[in-house]
Amino acid sequence: MALSGVAMSALALTLANAATLEQIKKSGTIRIAVANEIPYGYVDPKGEALGAGPTVAKKLMENLGIEKIEWVTTSFSSLIPGLQADRFDMVAAEMAILPDRCKTVLFSEPNTSYGEGLLVAAGNPKDIKTYEDFAKNSALKVAIMAGADQLEMMQALGVAEGNLVTIASNADAISTVSTGRADAYAATSLTVSGLASQNDGVEVASDFADPVVNGKEVRSWGGFTFASGNESLRDAVNDALSEFKKMPEWKEIVTGYGFTEADVSGSTAHTTADLCSAD
Repeated sequence: MALSGVAMSALALTLANAATLEQIKKSGTIRIAVANEIPYGYVDPKGEALGAGPTVAKKLMENLGIEKIEWVTTSFSSLIPGLQADRFDMVAAEMAILPDRCKTVLFSEPNTSYGEGLLVAAGNPKDIKTYEDFAKNSALKVAIMAGADQLEMMQALGVAEGNLVTIASNADAISTVSTGRADAYAATSLTVSGLASQNDGVEVASDFADPVVNGKEVRSWGGFTFASGNESLRDAVNDALSEFKKMPEWKEIVTGYGFTEADVSGSTAHTTADLCSAD
C-alpha cells in the first residue's frame, strides 16, 4: 500500500530527527528511556537506572565508546510515541518484540525472555489460575497496563472489553487488586512476583498455566527499541549485545534480576526476524 503524503512526511521527520550512531558518539551522550517497571527497567530513588535492560545497556554503551547516558522515565504506553517524537534515542524496557510493534519501531535481537503471571488478592479467593478464566467467567475482571501486550492476549482469548480494567502503570496494580477494582492483574511472571513481594494483601496466583494463544504457549522476548530508520544505532547495539551475551557477566546480570535458567536459555530460541514475522 502506498503511503499518503502525510504519512511520508511523518516518516521523513522521524528519520531526520533520530540521532545516528555517529551523531551520538560525536555528542558523547545517548538518551535511553525506561518505564519504571521492575525488574526490566527502572530508576531508583537515588536516580540510578537499574533492571535487566538498563544494566546491560550500560555495558553496551561502554563497549560502543558512548560516555554518558541520559535516562528518561515515562509510561510504558509512551515509549514508542517517544521514540517517534525523538524524545529519546533508545528504549531499555525489555519491551516484547511483537509483529505490530515491528511495523513502527526497530528492535535489537532479544536480550531476555520471560513468561506470564497473575497477581491476585491474598488467598486467591476467586481461584483464578489462567488468563482464559476471564473469558469463561463474565463476572471476573482483569487489570492490564496501558500499552502492554497482555491486551492482545486477552482479546485473542475472547475476554470481553467489559472485563478489562486499564491502569496507567504497575504501581497501580496492588491497589487495583487489593481494593477489588479488578480480581487480578495480568503481567509477566517477573513483574507479578516483584509486586507480590511489596504487599501482604496480594500474591502470585499459584498453579498458574501460561496462556495458549492461537495454539501456541505464550512466551515473550524482550529487546532494545529504536526509532524506525535508525538502523545504524540498532546494528551497533546488536553487535555489542551479541558479544556481551557470550560473557558470564550477561547471565549474572539477568539472573540477578530474577530471570530463570529457562529465561536465559530461551532468550536465544528466536531471532528478531522470526518474532517480527510471526503470525
